[in-house]
Amino acid sequence: MIRDSELSDLIKYEDFQPGELWLDTNGKPIQAHGGSVLFDNGMYYWYGENKDGPNSLSRIGIQRVDVIGISCYSSSDLYNWTFEGIALPAISDDPNHDLHPSKVAERPKVLKNDQTGQYIMWLHVDNEDYTLAKTGVAISDNPAGPFVYMGSKRPNGVDSRDMTLFKDEDGTAYLIHSSDWNKTLIISRLTDDYTDLNGEFTKAFIDQSREAPAVFKHAGRYYLLSSGCTGWYPNAALVAESDRMMGRWELKDNPLSGVNARKTFYAQSTYVFPVQGLENSFIFMADRWWPEELADSRYVWLPVTFMDDGIEIKWADRWDLNTFRK
Repeated sequence: MIRDSELSDLIKYEDFQPGELWLDTNGKPIQAHGGSVLFDNGMYYWYGENKDGPNSLSRIGIQRVDVIGISCYSSSDLYNWTFEGIALPAISDDPNHDLHPSKVAERPKVLKNDQTGQYIMWLHVDNEDYTLAKTGVAISDNPAGPFVYMGSKRPNGVDSRDMTLFKDEDGTAYLIHSSDWNKTLIISRLTDDYTDLNGEFTKAFIDQSREAPAVFKHAGRYYLLSSGCTGWYPNAALVAESDRMMGRWELKDNPLSGVNARKTFYAQSTYVFPVQGLENSFIFMADRWWPEELADSRYVWLPVTFMDDGIEIKWADRWDLNTFRK
């Protein structure tokens, strides 16, 4: 449980403290798990699962929290986050709805479509035993929502669990998701309006059991971070590199360094995003899940360093954006 002593002096942040309690500007713990960050018109928007409810065991013995919805927070400095509300709420009056509290709604990712001006959210939707395995789509005219749920599908007719989105410099967008019961990652191109798939896809890491994908691009090269499949419990992250999103990916070693690097600092990847106005500056986002008290799961944000032979994500107890200026 969150302890009162932790709430006393953390209202305003001047740096990042990976794995520590992170409060919003109202002094409440941030509820944005499995999330992503979007920059739009001078503001950052952080979307994630709201798990501010009690734990229970699913039919198959997995710790869960009933669906509350997808939170949205806004910030101008990346340290201090204002709760904008539940951007995509649960649907409590329809037991068959994808967003009913008894279901699963995870890993929301949001892109802005520059052609339509709309904000498109994709997320993993499932039933509590994870056999539905679909992706849901919601849209909004406002980055903070409310988002209107458009429905779900199995992308290209196959199962989908952990997933992410990536928008390239030319505006082309992709869905990257775990399939075949997490044995294979699939990369699918989205339609021009980002609300569906255009039918073009490729398989990556066949039979290698990767989940929690996070994709970004730097200096013309694509990077894909992922986790092994060990449920709520941490394992070693791996990074892959490619010259093309739908080309051949070269799977490399763990890019993390420092204490507990082989356990991904007791966290799991969810997203990587660029810091605006600071060249070559990216932040790695990960979730430190606490299975027995999911509402108190924490966030690990760390800087990405680019080297001649790849990337490094080094542990730091505290750090700030001046790290990128050194």
